Amino acid sequence: MTNTSASRPASPVLGARALNRATLDRQLLLRRSHDLSVREAVSHLVGLQAQNVKPPYYALAARLADFRPGELSALLDTRELVRIVTLRSTIHLHTAADALTLRPLVQDAREAELSGFRKGLGGVDLAELAEIARTAVEAEPRTMKQLREVLLVRWPDADPQSLAVAARCLLPLVQVTPRGLWRRSGQVALTTIGTWVGERVEGDGSLDAASGGGALDDAVLRYLGAFGPASVKDMQTWARLTRLRDVFERLRPRLRTFRDENGVELFDLPDAPRPDPDTPAPPRFLPEYDNLLLSHADRSRIIPAAYKGRTWKGNVPYCVFLLDGVLAGVWRLEEDRKSGAAVLTMEPFGRAPGRAQREELVREAEWMLTRIAETSSSYDIRFGSVIDGDG
Repeated sequence: MTNTSASRPASPVLGARALNRATLDRQLLLRRSHDLSVREAVSHLVGLQAQNVKPPYYALAARLADFRPGELSALLDTRELVRIVTLRSTIHLHTAADALTLRPLVQDAREAELSGFRKGLGGVDLAELAEIARTAVEAEPRTMKQLREVLLVRWPDADPQSLAVAARCLLPLVQVTPRGLWRRSGQVALTTIGTWVGERVEGDGSLDAASGGGALDDAVLRYLGAFGPASVKDMQTWARLTRLRDVFERLRPRLRTFRDENGVELFDLPDAPRPDPDTPAPPRFLPEYDNLLLSHADRSRIIPAAYKGRTWKGNVPYCVFLLDGVLAGVWRLEEDRKSGAAVLTMEPFGRAPGRAQREELVREAEWMLTRIAETSSSYDIRFGSVIDGDG
């Protein structure tokens, strides 16, 4: 029997800095795009983490040269973009088309979450629950409280929270506007994506990763276009899917392969950009849980080993900034609606940035504030204390 892996030529090695620059380029962070619209950028990035309202706005301000928050709000209002639980079982902002494709891919993972709620769902028929919940939210958008009340009529002895979580796991529910709109956001109310965008999700919402399904192949290629070069494990971390090795092997003839400095095999699109490792990387301000920070199993291309775990404290996530392409500190923006003043404070990790870096950070902060703090009549940019040790 031929040893296929042994017969392949050795793959080129990409160092951490080469991976960093390639990923920043794909993420529109090496230079802001002047060509992509908001919708095109969200599509290229295969969605944006959106557990809170503001992060997608911050994320796009870091990536698009002409971004204005109202553009994103308008696309949510017209339902071209939607907020829905997909990757890593968290709320993401997607194009409607991507939401319809990606949600079925991760449906099995969503349903697997119910194992932690079985005790509260004793005696509950999940198929019946899904139909009752679907009928309720398609009649009119419902808050989680309202959804619990509907389901408790049928199962009065079940745990109310478990009932609502089951509905959210079983059904492709989107957060309807005004939730997600810039400076107008309301409480979370849910309906099915089919009702919201005028299309139905076909089938049972599942796709076997080993079946050769075109949607999964496309997801791998899209992931590499936005986050590559990357390993199979990286993709599995991004999507929270397992058993993707067969999909990568099926796509291998269409891909290029590399190795990282630890010998891990990396896949990439043949014509994807892989800039010179010495390409300058300007400072960037990113929101909490930006996908750049969460979409690889090995995050050392962006997060230095000394700063691992620094992007949150307890359950509180931090907004972060990059220097020379890597995580270098946290930032916060405080706006006083009454006075119209905004204050952006940066706290660097390890050591204070030098004069040239401080000047670069201030210029980037000023640029961002003209977009994100556009209603403020004045703003102040400050450097806080250096965060050392465990933060």
